[in-house]
Amino acid sequence: MTASPATLELSDEVAIVRMDDGKANALGPGMLDALDAAFDRAEREAKAVVLAGRPGRFCAGFDLKQMMAGPESARALVTRGAEVLLRMYAHPQPLVVACTGHALAGGALVVLCGDVRLGTAGEFKIGLNEVAIGLPLPILAIELARDRLDPRRLTEATLLARQFDPEAARDAGYLDHVVPSEQLLPRALEEARRLAGLGSVPFAASKRALRRDTIRHIRDTLEENIREFGG
Repeated sequence: MTASPATLELSDEVAIVRMDDGKANALGPGMLDALDAAFDRAEREAKAVVLAGRPGRFCAGFDLKQMMAGPESARALVTRGAEVLLRMYAHPQPLVVACTGHALAGGALVVLCGDVRLGTAGEFKIGLNEVAIGLPLPILAIELARDRLDPRRLTEATLLARQFDPEAARDAGYLDHVVPSEQLLPRALEEARRLAGLGSVPFAASKRALRRDTIRHIRDTLEENIREFGG
């Protein structure tokens, strides 16, 4: 039996979701399904979530083999990916992202979905590099970046495809804190346990209100945007 590329373990009231496909943690159908199932379980069994990768690799973004297989393949993957990413962004529980290494393209979007985002110090790259590799940025990426990044850095982070080291990523708005690798998961758990103590109903309602317009706009324009994708 093939191991799941994303697993969940419980630590008190915190669900620790780990992405590890043994490679670059690409967002293919298997990873997206596993993440969706993990967040289902987290809603039932936990009060907060930590999402981590494996050392050196957080997430390489959408699976390039499927993205380059043709427009229909790319559209299908981006559509499914948007469902899962927006589900993370709207997740009613606190979500702490522990960025364990490189986070590119769709991987940077996973980082942006966190309520608190911690990154490991080191020679890693975080950023939306789609334009640099010949792909247009989907509306999902543009609007999540607009929502979370420093407006002064938005053009270089999107249109100019800049990749940031962890400290520069913190300054641009991808990360809230950069910590040594050995402190990353303990610090993420500490943050998640603190946030789990917030009232679940007011937290979920406030998060829903805060992000409603962005999520609605992405959903309202996603189908048309994806039809144009790869055109």
